Amino acid sequence: MAGCRRCGDNPEYETGHCTYQRRHRFPPDVIGYAVWLYYRFPLNLRMVEKLLARGIELTYETVRRWPVRFGLGIARRIRSSALARGDTWHLDEMVISLNGRKHWLWRAVDQHGAVLDGLVQRRRDKRAARRLMRKLLRKHDRAPRVTDKLGSYAAANQEMGLNLEHRQHKGLNNRAENSHQPPRVREKVMRRFKSARPLQRFASIHAQVANLFMPCRYHSNTQQKRAVRTRAFAALERVTCAPMPGRFAA
Repeated sequence: MAGCRRCGDNPEYETGHCTYQRRHRFPPDVIGYAVWLYYRFPLNLRMVEKLLARGIELTYETVRRWPVRFGLGIARRIRSSALARGDTWHLDEMVISLNGRKHWLWRAVDQHGAVLDGLVQRRRDKRAARRLMRKLLRKHDRAPRVTDKLGSYAAANQEMGLNLEHRQHKGLNNRAENSHQPPRVREKVMRRFKSARPLQRFASIHAQVANLFMPCRYHSNTQQKRAVRTRAFAALERVTCAPMPGRFAA
């Protein structure tokens, strides 16, 4: 995995110039740790502020700006350095109410449980399915197998001229439906999402951070799980160009 063009894989990360601009009051490791806390665990900004308040003087507004300012950059670097995803796409939609209006969060998950992408839209029809498929094919250049019972996917694939294997049997899409649980938990913690743009930003960043720290599901002992977690923290340090505090990364 390639590091920054200036600092390379320097384990000290003295400057943090890759993701974090200069003239910030707090060091890059504190900013990176706050962003990781917010997107890795079901915490709202007030909780993150209280966790960082032990020995650090900062305000709620400071904590609020960090995920907005640096989250997308971290997510892009995680995506660009990640391994190729699976060839089976489980697609599903979850309904979310934004200011009293029904919206749909279209999400795609591969057979290993990694979230491929998400797209917030007002409709649940062929046009919305076509937008999602175009976005997925642009980022994952392959012809996958698609599982979902919604007929809009088949109509969109036919209109786009795609020769995809589309399966609609019962139970094939359970992995995508189970992947809706983390966004639902965060929706409850944040007392609902307020608008489509913050929801889209959160869904895009949360998916990449969750993929990086995706746990070992089957036949893994404690040593293997600890090794996977150590590699995930090392990858996070490379994409943020800032070390995680030692007492937290251990």
